Amino acid sequence: MKRFWIIALAMSLGLVAEARSIVRNFTVEDGNYRVTAVLGSKKSAGDTWVRAESRRLYFENIHTKKGEFRTISFTVNKRSPKVNDKTRIKLKEREKDYENWDDMLTIEFCGDNPQVKDVQIERIDNAVTMFLCGNSTVTDQNKEPWASWGQMIPRWFDTEVCVANFAESGERTTSFIASNRWAAVMARAKKGDYILIEFGHNDEKDRGAGSGAWYNFSHNLKRMIDEARQKECNVVLITPTARRSFKDGKNQNTHGDYPEAARTVATRENVPLIDLTAMTTTLYNTMGEEGSKRLLVHYPANTFPGQEKPLADNTHFNTFGAYEVAKCVVEGIRQLQLPIAKNILSEWNEFNPSHPDDWQKWTWPIGETELIKPDGN
Repeated sequence: MKRFWIIALAMSLGLVAEARSIVRNFTVEDGNYRVTAVLGSKKSAGDTWVRAESRRLYFENIHTKKGEFRTISFTVNKRSPKVNDKTRIKLKEREKDYENWDDMLTIEFCGDNPQVKDVQIERIDNAVTMFLCGNSTVTDQNKEPWASWGQMIPRWFDTEVCVANFAESGERTTSFIASNRWAAVMARAKKGDYILIEFGHNDEKDRGAGSGAWYNFSHNLKRMIDEARQKECNVVLITPTARRSFKDGKNQNTHGDYPEAARTVATRENVPLIDLTAMTTTLYNTMGEEGSKRLLVHYPANTFPGQEKPLADNTHFNTFGAYEVAKCVVEGIRQLQLPIAKNILSEWNEFNPSHPDDWQKWTWPIGETELIKPDGN
């Protein structure tokens, strides 16, 4: 009885409980790969979601009738911690078993009744790579119920664009550089690639010499811009996602000067900027003080296996929230009229955070759960 209650509750929260999963692993070298899959079955209708590595979303709920087959293609980045023969990314302990960093390219077909007939991959070197640099609001969160916009954004780009997400929970500009994550991006980046940078949540906690929005933070953003330009890459700065923090019915800024510092650097350096602080603030205010909990990891006790206490996190997104914030970023790219906007899928509809999607219509196939919250806040 208890197990059924948990499943029913999860389904009421927009989660596809006990989803099936078909996994295909390919041992390949680092790089970008085009995946071509044939979905469907002669014996059964199918409802198939397609994800890769650490829960990166590519297709959602593709329905095939019995005997119907559909061929899909998408582009996936496979990476390891190696920067060069002498240098590696300094992974955190919890990262070491993530699918993102192993020797295999992992493709997952999941949902109520996933059906896949064939999967082929080929390495491609001419795709535009969109590198993501940031913290827990950007990274590919490895397990439920946590999610971030960086693992949802591949959903909206065609096969000519490959998203490579180097963000990690708890990172600030200083630690992102010190852990060799930035060096790894620079080692892989080529002319014409895009580098999207969102920091601030954790930088604002720095208290050492030179800390603050107008010195270390701004200096580090400037350094990243300069080095990316040396590689002839396109940089886009992104202000930090707002935390959910309501007062008198309105969401409050908790980031101090950091959003404004990012805006100032972008203006001074003539770099495009997506004001995600403003967009997510609008999103929270539109959904309201209680309704905005639907975007974040707010769940009553016993929603997930082993979860004896409620989860109430006002920084980290659930899958619905991550999906909505990813739409904010895609819309920002479109409004900036960046050349890469031509690669947004034709099915894309303009997104306005003051008119979010209906959370009650959102579903997501549940994978493994991890109740410990990500680093950072």
